[in-house]
This record gives sequence, structure tokens and C-alpha cells, in this order.
Amino acid sequence: MKIALFGKKISDQNLEYLRQLIERLEAFGSRLTFYEPFHEVIKDLIVFKSSVDTFNSHQDLEGRVDFLLSIGGDGTLLDTITLVRDSGIPVMGVNLGRLGFLSSISKDEIDSALDDLKNGNYILDKRTLLKLKTETDLFGQMNYALNDLTINRKNSTALIVIHVWVDDIFLGKYWADGLIVATPTGSTAYSLSSGGPILTPGSENFVITPIAPHNLTIRPIVISDKSKIRIKVEGRDKQYLVSLDSRSEVFDPSVELLVEKENFQINLVQTGNKTFFNTIRDKLKWGLDIRN
Repeated sequence: MKIALFGKKISDQNLEYLRQLIERLEAFGSRLTFYEPFHEVIKDLIVFKSSVDTFNSHQDLEGRVDFLLSIGGDGTLLDTITLVRDSGIPVMGVNLGRLGFLSSISKDEIDSALDDLKNGNYILDKRTLLKLKTETDLFGQMNYALNDLTINRKNSTALIVIHVWVDDIFLGKYWADGLIVATPTGSTAYSLSSGGPILTPGSENFVITPIAPHNLTIRPIVISDKSKIRIKVEGRDKQYLVSLDSRSEVFDPSVELLVEKENFQINLVQTGNKTFFNTIRDKLKWGLDIRN
């Protein structure tokens, strides 16, 4: 197997797990290529039994690797999306962070998960992305998100007035701190903490969730992911922030934001008997009762 490994940093307490993962992959005879900044962090901490390559960009990966392993938390996995893009390269998240909805392979599952990967005991969980279009081309070629698009204030505490249309039909005017448009994957992230519902990955929906709305009767709404969402912002400020996952850009009220489903998906590797429902029960502690 040709395996790419992506990470950003490694803590002292997690170094042994990284060594374990690399040793297991080397034992399989895998050819390894590391994200170059990550390799710079770990090269003096790991003894490699064979030579490794490095990569820096999408072009370095496409057609050259079988899997990409994300080493870290969910934020690290989200950053892999700009490298994988529309290549179809499957991504498996090894959780060395905290909660780990996307990076679902825990530290004590590394060996079994890699065995499953080698033996083909996995499925590809296809995840929808959303795409942002603007006349100013705010994000260039990186105009997509796996989790969500978020509109926030930049340098003010004043409310934002956000006008939203769905398929050119006026939905409403949100007086709020901001607004989230989330995919099913992102429904368990910022949207959930703002009161939004959990969507299953294959539900073919987006959820529009206001952040701290001034009118308490305003609630999140679930729409079809075939819909096109148009957003205009007004308020006292001259600049606002729009984010795609962890990437943010500044825009002014003259910019119209158009949100729709991206025309490609991301393949997340699910090994063994892991399912979305297993994950939310585990991560959200559903059914946990100290009396049991």
C-alpha cells in the first residue's frame, strides 16, 4: 500500500502511538509519504526502518497514494480536505486529539484498524461538501467545506442582520451573532453546539442554524442539499468574516454569498464494525448512566 500521513504536531504523550502506527505500516511493507511540515516535526523523534517520501500539495498526492491517514483530531482531518480535493483518495482519521467525530480511530484501535485496512475490511463513507460562490472569488480554488460555512462578526459586538433566500425564495431575516450552514458531517460540530439537529451522513440535507438569534422563536431549519442558498449581510460594521471549516476570509456587505452542494464527495474510511450511530453513542455518551 502507498500511504500518505498528514499531521501538524505531536505531543510527548502521543509520540508512542505515532511510533506504533508507523511500525505497523512498515511491517506491512507500506510505502510512506509524509506531509513535509509534519515530517520536519517528527524526523528526529522517529527511527524509520525504510526510506520515506514527502509531499506538500494536492498535485503530489493525486494518483500516487492509496490512502491518506490524518494524525490528530477533527481539525487536522478537516485540513486534509484541501489536499485530497476531488481525487477520491480515502481518508482515515486516527484520533490523537480530544472528541474525534471524524477521526474515529482511537489510540487503542490503531493496530486493529490498520489490520482492517490491509485486509480490506472497511467501507468508504461518502461525505457531502458544500461550495461557496462569490463574485470576488473569496477562497479561490479552496471554496468548499466538509463541515460548514459560518458567518461571524469581525471586530464588533453588534448584531448582524443576515438575509437568506433558498432557491430564490426569501426564507427570512436573521438578527443574530452569526449564521451556520452545515452539511450532515458538520451537523455534529458548531451547528450542534448552537442548537442544531444531528443529520445522518446520507440524509442529503443542509441545516441552517443561527448563532444566538435575537428573536428566540427563530430556530434551525433543515433543507434539501439540492437547494441553492443565497445570503446577504447588513449591519453597522463594514467588514465581516466568512469561514469554510477552519479557513476564514473577510468580506463586506456588498458581497453576496451563494452556497450549494459541491459536485464531488470525500471518502472517509470506516473500519471494522464502526458506524455513524456507534460514533455518536460513544462520543456523546448516549445511554450512559453512572447507576449502570
